[in-house]
Amino acid sequence: MNSYGRIRRVPVRTAFIQRIVAHTNLKPWSLVRIVLLSMAMGCSFISVAAIDTYNFANEENRKQFKTLTDELRCPKCQNQNLADSNSPIAADMRREIHRMVEEGQSNQQVVDFMVARYGDFVRYRPKRDSSTALLWYGPIVLLVVGALVVLVISRRRSAEVSKPNPNLADSDQERLKRLLGEDENKD
Repeated sequence: MNSYGRIRRVPVRTAFIQRIVAHTNLKPWSLVRIVLLSMAMGCSFISVAAIDTYNFANEENRKQFKTLTDELRCPKCQNQNLADSNSPIAADMRREIHRMVEEGQSNQQVVDFMVARYGDFVRYRPKRDSSTALLWYGPIVLLVVGALVVLVISRRRSAEVSKPNPNLADSDQERLKRLLGEDENKD
């Protein structure tokens, strides 16, 4: 009871910890240390990742494998190559590439196999043909169109500025030309 005659309620978590401490003869801080240590140990297992190791017949095959896994994209991951992806499908693709490289297949044969199996998405650099023309040449066309629009708009504005204003009197037109001429000389 507190000083006002009311029964003091103990929060559930505090009562729970007090019961554990009473049954285990541990000090409260010892229990906290045990909980934190077990959480840290549990988290350490999460960060363990499997690392693929492949044995190659020679250094040329290793370089070819590295080149192919850097050039091909994981079909599951967004913009990640096979070398960087941890997804199961990327691991399968790396195993397949290793097998094909060790069999002596060329880069083009491996890429053709992967494209036939997973589609053009696995290529980081798509081939240039009619189906990818917009991808390759679209930005250039948009840049040229944008430059032409800016050029046309700037010429129209310069033509409008050079025209005399019909609402102004002749004396005002002369004064305006003198003022504009002075501003151009200052620049």
